Amino acid sequence: MNENPRHIQPDPDIDPAETAATDTPQEEQESWGDFLKFVLKLVAVVLIFRSFFFSPFTIPSESMLPGLRNGDYLVAAKWSYGYSSLSLPFEAPLIPGRIFADLPERGDVVIFKHPVDGTDYVKRAIGLPGDTVAVRGGTVYLNGEPLPQERGGYVDIPMSANTSCRSDGGTIVGESTCRYRQVIETLPSGKSYATIDFGRSMQDDFEPVVVPQGKIFVMGDNRDNSLDSRFPATPGGGVGLVDADMLVARASMVLWSTDGSAEWLLPWTWFTAARWDRIGSDI
Repeated sequence: MNENPRHIQPDPDIDPAETAATDTPQEEQESWGDFLKFVLKLVAVVLIFRSFFFSPFTIPSESMLPGLRNGDYLVAAKWSYGYSSLSLPFEAPLIPGRIFADLPERGDVVIFKHPVDGTDYVKRAIGLPGDTVAVRGGTVYLNGEPLPQERGGYVDIPMSANTSCRSDGGTIVGESTCRYRQVIETLPSGKSYATIDFGRSMQDDFEPVVVPQGKIFVMGDNRDNSLDSRFPATPGGGVGLVDADMLVARASMVLWSTDGSAEWLLPWTWFTAARWDRIGSDI
């Protein structure tokens, strides 16, 4: 025997339109709340990653030629030398002093804050506490011994909107290439790297200095075009002996590189200006 299905009759006192109107704002509020939670979590992850693991930095000058070029964007390891307030966004004073502190190895490309104006600088660590550093005739002397140099080679640097050719040291080859004299320098550890020598200049001689505790002697690889530890710390100028507490990170890899011809309002130039061959280069 079939029975008629039972139907629940709607309450005549409840307007379906009012019910829908009541539910919709609540659903929208929950949706926006979930989205806001997602954004906050994403921001937190990015801040933690940038503060304690890796962070991008830019190369704004030619002081580290030939290895690094103006327009390179670096990814740098934040844990290498410890953490301080300088590691945090906006230098938030949340870390007392410097924790897990460590010194760089000779030859590391270090990122640090300028001791006077606080801007980011990138140089190579040459002398550590207790070392004696001097420069004679363009040759670096470390603890009284000259660093071996292999001279005579050349490096070709493509010229672009952000990379010029120094008339006092470079030679234009073809239409858009600058050729510099290259010197391969080798540290006692065996680590080698390329430097540029423009020839005889005032930067080629520096009286011996003993690096005090807690300090680092740094130099740019573009030896005749670098304001580094050979010059007193002044705003926008030399850095003197860098306090280890001013270290921020160790440069690890070229993440992106541009020749300076890109324009923000012309998105396709973001790609035509890229130096694709430099992306992913080790430092």
